[in-house]
Amino acid sequence: MGVTRSREARNYFDSTQGRAAVFSLRPTFREKKDLAGILLRPKSASWDGLGPKKCLASLPTCPHGGRLRRHWMNQTMAPSGERLIDLCAIWDAGVYLPSAACNRASSGVARKRLNEAEKLSSVQEAQLKRLEVTRPRVLGSRERGQVPRMARQPPPPWVHAAFLLCLLSLGGAIEIPMDLTQPPTITKQSVKDHIVDPRDNILIECEAKGNPAPSFHWTRNSRFFNIAKDPRVSMRRRSGTLVIDFRSGGRPEEYEGEYQCFARNKFGTALSNRIRLQVSKSPLWPKENLDPVVVQEGAPLTLQCNPPPGLPSPVIFWMSSSMEPITQDKRVSQGHNGDLYFSNVMLQDMQTDYSCNARFHFTHTIQQKNPFTLKVLTNHPYNDSSLRNHPDMYSARGVAERTPSFMYPQGTASSQMVLRGMDLLLECIASGVPTPDIAWYKKGGDLPSDKAKFENFNKALRITNVSEEDSGEYFCLASNKMGSIRHTISVRVKAAPYWLDEPKNLILAPGEDGRLVCRANGNPKPTVQWMVNGEPLQSAPPNPNREVAGDTIIFRDTQISSRAVYQCNTSNEHGYLLANAFVSVLDVPPRMLSPRNQLIRVILYNRTRLDCPFFGSPIPTLRWFKNGQGSNLDGGNYHVYENGSLEIKMIRKEDQGIYTCVATNILGKAENQVRLEVKDPTRIYRMPEDQVAKRGTTVQLECRVKHDPSLKLTVSWLKDDEPLYIGNRMKKEDDSLTIFGVAERDQGSYTCVASTELDQDLAKAYLTVLGRPDRPRDLELTDLAERSVRLTWIPGDANNSPITDYVVQFEEDQFQPGVWHDHSKYPGSVNSAVLRLSPYVNYQFRVIAINEVGSSHPSLPSERYRTSGAPPESNPGDVKGEGTRKNNMEITWTPMNATSAFGPNLRYIVKWRRRETREAWNNVTVWGSRYVVGQTPVYVPYEIRVQAENDFGKGPEPESVIGYSGEDYPRAAPTEVKVRVMNSTAISLQWNRVYSDTVQGQLREYRAYYWRESSLLKNLWVSQKRQQASFPGDRLRGMVSRLFPYSNYKLEMVVVNGRGDGPRSETKEFTTPEGVPSAPRRFRVRQPNLETINLEWDHPEHPNGIMIGYTLKYVAFNGTKVGKQIVENFSPNQTKFTVQRTDPVSRYRFTLSARTQVGSGEAVTEESPAPPNEAYTNNQADIATQGWFIGLMCAIALLVLILLIVCFIKRSRGGKYPVREKKDVPLGPEDPKEEDGSFDYSDEDNKPLQGSQTSLDGTIKQQESDDSLVDYGEGGEGQFNEDGSFIGQYTVKKDKEETEGNESSEATSPVNAIYSLA
Repeated sequence: MGVTRSREARNYFDSTQGRAAVFSLRPTFREKKDLAGILLRPKSASWDGLGPKKCLASLPTCPHGGRLRRHWMNQTMAPSGERLIDLCAIWDAGVYLPSAACNRASSGVARKRLNEAEKLSSVQEAQLKRLEVTRPRVLGSRERGQVPRMARQPPPPWVHAAFLLCLLSLGGAIEIPMDLTQPPTITKQSVKDHIVDPRDNILIECEAKGNPAPSFHWTRNSRFFNIAKDPRVSMRRRSGTLVIDFRSGGRPEEYEGEYQCFARNKFGTALSNRIRLQVSKSPLWPKENLDPVVVQEGAPLTLQCNPPPGLPSPVIFWMSSSMEPITQDKRVSQGHNGDLYFSNVMLQDMQTDYSCNARFHFTHTIQQKNPFTLKVLTNHPYNDSSLRNHPDMYSARGVAERTPSFMYPQGTASSQMVLRGMDLLLECIASGVPTPDIAWYKKGGDLPSDKAKFENFNKALRITNVSEEDSGEYFCLASNKMGSIRHTISVRVKAAPYWLDEPKNLILAPGEDGRLVCRANGNPKPTVQWMVNGEPLQSAPPNPNREVAGDTIIFRDTQISSRAVYQCNTSNEHGYLLANAFVSVLDVPPRMLSPRNQLIRVILYNRTRLDCPFFGSPIPTLRWFKNGQGSNLDGGNYHVYENGSLEIKMIRKEDQGIYTCVATNILGKAENQVRLEVKDPTRIYRMPEDQVAKRGTTVQLECRVKHDPSLKLTVSWLKDDEPLYIGNRMKKEDDSLTIFGVAERDQGSYTCVASTELDQDLAKAYLTVLGRPDRPRDLELTDLAERSVRLTWIPGDANNSPITDYVVQFEEDQFQPGVWHDHSKYPGSVNSAVLRLSPYVNYQFRVIAINEVGSSHPSLPSERYRTSGAPPESNPGDVKGEGTRKNNMEITWTPMNATSAFGPNLRYIVKWRRRETREAWNNVTVWGSRYVVGQTPVYVPYEIRVQAENDFGKGPEPESVIGYSGEDYPRAAPTEVKVRVMNSTAISLQWNRVYSDTVQGQLREYRAYYWRESSLLKNLWVSQKRQQASFPGDRLRGMVSRLFPYSNYKLEMVVVNGRGDGPRSETKEFTTPEGVPSAPRRFRVRQPNLETINLEWDHPEHPNGIMIGYTLKYVAFNGTKVGKQIVENFSPNQTKFTVQRTDPVSRYRFTLSARTQVGSGEAVTEESPAPPNEAYTNNQADIATQGWFIGLMCAIALLVLILLIVCFIKRSRGGKYPVREKKDVPLGPEDPKEEDGSFDYSDEDNKPLQGSQTSLDGTIKQQESDDSLVDYGEGGEGQFNEDGSFIGQYTVKKDKEETEGNESSEATSPVNAIYSLA
């Protein structure tokens, strides 16, 4: 991790003026890198000292739980308007919390995404909670914290060093702000070995944080601890801490045991350590009378303490009966076991007595043992104090000198075991005259000088924080002028589990990958167990995004559903470690959270809220505007909530418009627009009514709705408040629901739901249907026989629908009690039947009646009847033999049911033997449905037989079934793996097959694991995620495709059988050649004016080689006309180009591709925007060239020509028509025919022509017809519109008097004219 320290920060630490520095953080502070205060900052951030705003850092201490207090002088802002970050804020365990005065509710403004969050001490956690209370970080909050002003004082010189030490602690992890949802985290708990004072109430601590606030429960000795059942036990409010109260009596010893706390919210469950609760014990010293100890002067002496066993062990010290401490030196000293050792006794040792004292920690009591008194026998009875400093004191007192000997430990060698991380205490106490000196050595090396220290006048060697390298042989050398002696101590270092990689909280954004690592070591090697939310991971629901690989859980493409608390428990015989680590999936960049330019449609007169969800760090301020007006919307009919929502209390038509929300903070601003449309409400004005119907009839339920025409109306139906399935018997229309052939299941309430996107209206009706039969009753068994019985019943009411059938069911109480099976079916005309029965079944019967409507409820059961037994007539089916382990074979079968058992004690004789051998059958009798054969060879075939047997005999001889014993992992890897590069994205593989005996199972496939090691392009990050390619069956070659060109790959192959992967082959490395690049990204075409077109693009996501440039091809087009294609080549660094338009009307089609040495890659095509009025031009050009339009125009022209010819013919033959000179003279049917050959249109019966009708005054009037060409025009001459379509009428309209008069309309009707030609 690179560390960059700003110049101003260095100046701060080098300053000798006693002034604290204040820096500003620019709003460009956004990088996905680790951020650690001012020591770890992105290059884009700068720090500037500010004059008006001063900060004094008062640093009394900066210990583990210490804090750096802040004192603000004023609250002014920098001239640039930037937000000021108070660097003199709280720095606790790497968590940076800026000042509340300058950073409103933004405890996470400098949030870094670190996936390893350190645990906080209780002091640090309390500090964080205090800060979070004063500065809540709620979505859209606009509260501003208040910080009191404090007097300025110059800091002492050591402030700079302390400040630097605090800043160096910023490498820790960022905590999730408490206003964001998160799983529980245990913040405080009692120690694993929790010893309590029996005189006080018992307190077992368990505190946790989370959002939502976690709930707590406990287990005691691995069982649920029901607190509510014990009146002495209570749990603190908003806490998991247990309080056991003994004020009303009780024995604390009754509550000893192992406790564990569970903190749970909806995102997971966190666990405390297993807390072993023990009650402190301070037993009294046994009464004893001690005789004086007689000892010869110069002899060694040991006064034994033997304190009573206490919990915890008492602290031992020696005093006289007058409470004077015993002076200790290298001659007289207390050993680690509490005994008092005299290397040699002197006469002055008689001047006092010696009492061993034990101080018990919890009771704060000291118990004193009866004192020892010494009687020293000496050759020099006078205690001359002048001899104490004599250079040869012992000779002067007549004490014989002697070589050293060990008082503790005994002998010349001993051994000692110590746990890693503990203190190793080696002790050697020697006697001798004169008093020997003790020296310590380590065989084969030096003592660890940084950890070793000598105690008790060099009689003890203490090595702190022991590690494995401290094991070995140590020896102590006791020497005086008479000689020396050595004792060897063999030290063995064991280890309770200790962390190599403790799992840390994992904070991921959706779609990111991550991992939880739980790596521990110990001696012996600890085992690792994963749990999720307090449950073993094996029993947790499967998660496709989660993969467990030993001590690591890998999350891929993490989603919100992956949130949980994982526990890692690693243990060996010396102890355990339990760690909680939650997986939290968050994505909280400062941005608008809703889609841009939303269209919000609301219902008239409703109360409506326009949401503008936003988030920022710090929390932005939000303002609303309508239709671009400058005034902020707040007050009156508007109300703005703290979360940014704008409430309109009553929607009116004039509230329609465009609303803009603008969120602003020091890092910038973001805005969003909401277009509000006001719609009419949806109402049902004709509602469905309650109905009663018989089965098979048709029912119609009406539901007519009025709604806003601009909204899409959806009419749906509910049945019994559940969505109605519209089956074949139902028809749903816009205003009704029709049910054809009503059945009993159609009975219920029907709700019409008329809904639009914005609102809905409901109307309910109830449909009653008649009806299913009642249940049969009074069942009776008669004619009892060994294999039959007669069942009789009384039918129930048919409810107006004849009973068609009866179904008889039975239940037996041996194999499947309570489960009913169909026995037989009988016509509805009978109420008695003889039932065929199976041997040894305790039968019970019931009857169900059926009619056209449905089935009745079952009758009450009959009395029981048991048949006699017989040997089985069949054997179990579905016999299989499969291995579940490498050295076994599990034989399973489908057990026989009650009607196949035929007798009591149904059992199965299981036989098996190796296939194709002549060995004898192995057999065993089994009462269940499986048997496991152990100690089998790996994957060999077996013949298997399973035969049924009961107390009456055996079933028929079964057929043999072939099964296989268990598979083991393959022993060998494919050899001679050869990789041949086919092209830039594919390789071919070839390998030698493994020997069949090494497969140790059924060969499923050969599998290749490969991963992209690096790209040949410099500084291009690649994912090294392992991928695999499978080659099923016994194959010797295969192909791997979809590789990335221009990359370095590694590949390994394995053999896969039913058990899993075999060993991996030798890693092969290969390099894919250069390929063509992917398409350029974000190709954008903009047209600022009619003269130029601007093109912009981004480099391809996958260059797949060394790019040599871009190729742009573009062509102008206008409708179907296409111009000449133009090709432009650009350098690889060019991402912009401007095209000068030569034709302001035509559009352009651009095709852009990137090139490498191999060639051009995938192209991306875009078109320039359409210029104004182009749509009209295109329509005109396109329609005019369409074949159908040309044909239509030709047909119209032909028709016009025919009409003209008809009119000409009629005018030339005018004497042949019975036309009156005056329009008001009718042409009656009584007029005689003209003699000049004219004729009328009436037949001899004076009937009008087909297609005509007689008017009220007797005239003939042309009947309206869909075929009449008159309908195509309303008057005026025929004409064409702008696009050339014909819109005129085919004939000139007669004036109103002619149309409504007595004159025939035949002359002006082209249809009649055509008839006249006939």
